[in-house]
Amino acid sequence: MSTDPIDGQVLLLTAAKASVPPSRLPELVDDAQALLSQRLAHYRHEFERLYADEFTEAFLVEWGHWEDLGAELGMSERETAAVRRAHEEQVRRAGRRMDREDEFETAFEIREAVCIGVESECESDPA
Repeated sequence: MSTDPIDGQVLLLTAAKASVPPSRLPELVDDAQALLSQRLAHYRHEFERLYADEFTEAFLVEWGHWEDLGAELGMSERETAAVRRAHEEQVRRAGRRMDREDEFETAFEIREAVCIGVESECESDPA
């Protein structure tokens, strides 16, 4: 069983900016998490991991990755954008806590973020 990769405050912030109803965003994030958690080993093998903690691993993926995931999940463009934005905001928040905000912002210029909730199975931070 995995945990939620997106903090409640991040969901509230994202919902305020999203073009989807605030009550819908947590469901969309949960749908994405269900798919992503099944693919955690793939993400660990194929993508750069930005950070890991006890409950979340965050990866950098190529542009368009969320578009593909959203289509696979049957999400509209707006729903996909909202979920992608939630993942990016989660990484920004972690970046501020780790004093790596500039590094993460630079990474977002060329790639997208994916956060996957894990249950106390993280490996040591690669940085």
